[in-house]
Amino acid sequence: MALAGTFGQRVKRQLSLADAPPSLIARSRRGVDVAVTETLNSEPVEGLSGSLADDAYLVSLKLQDYPDCELWEHGKCFTKTDVRAGTTYLYDLRHDPRFVIDKPFHSVHFYLPRLTLDGIAREARTPPIGDLACRYGFGHDDEIMRHVGALMLEGLRRPAEANQLFIDHMMLAFTAHIAQTYGGWQRVADAARGGLSPWQVRRACERLDSDLGGTLSLQQIAAEFDLSVSHFSRAFRISTGLPPHQWLLRQRVKAAKQLMTLRDLPLSEIAISVGFANQSHLTKVFSAQVGVSPAAWRREALGIRDSET
Repeated sequence: MALAGTFGQRVKRQLSLADAPPSLIARSRRGVDVAVTETLNSEPVEGLSGSLADDAYLVSLKLQDYPDCELWEHGKCFTKTDVRAGTTYLYDLRHDPRFVIDKPFHSVHFYLPRLTLDGIAREARTPPIGDLACRYGFGHDDEIMRHVGALMLEGLRRPAEANQLFIDHMMLAFTAHIAQTYGGWQRVADAARGGLSPWQVRRACERLDSDLGGTLSLQQIAAEFDLSVSHFSRAFRISTGLPPHQWLLRQRVKAAKQLMTLRDLPLSEIAISVGFANQSHLTKVFSAQVGVSPAAWRREALGIRDSET
């Protein structure tokens, strides 16, 4: 099975793209990757798409209509269908699905290995997940996938603002949704597990607080407690009231407030020093959490009148 780290290169070859599309990747404790990438071409090279054959699934959220799409499977023409924007398609890559490229296309592709599905069932102590319900040529009206796709698309286009904790959190939610909706997976109730112990909460928060830039992955932190990513993420939320990536954003805003009491320190420098990509990123997150912009909060905190600014 190919690693998702090379997924962008494989998609480039499959669709005859000029460059490999950027990807966001989450890795499990066992080193299995889940990836997402955006595929877009307004002037494609016409012909039959290349192979992505693998022991994995491709979950594709379509962002553009693709009428009269000719689909191939196992090297033969299978059917023709009208692909509609906003629908989600599941492809079993073991069947070597392909399509005839003869018009512009735009999609968000999620790469989901079988080993990832096996892993979440094993970690949850549930029966193995069977084959996903891949109805080749059939699009699903999946509101959750539209939401996940929109968030990941924003991350793909603004990678500096998408810290690894956020990517891991979204990929975990994506995998669980696909397993439950299309694989019949039923997760055991989480309530019995409870949250983290006090020392685990303290240690996890210390680790997150020491890395405001968000370079640590959920897998790295969970491994310190010998927990799966899904177990750690749920337990952390039970204990703190927030998932790890949102807790980190709250700490960034808290650190920014402390620095903003220094009158002569520019907001652009504060943003970078507390882990935001830039001042615009700080403003967006700060305003959402606090209700006012950083500049307005600073004026109030320092007692600065508008006439002085």
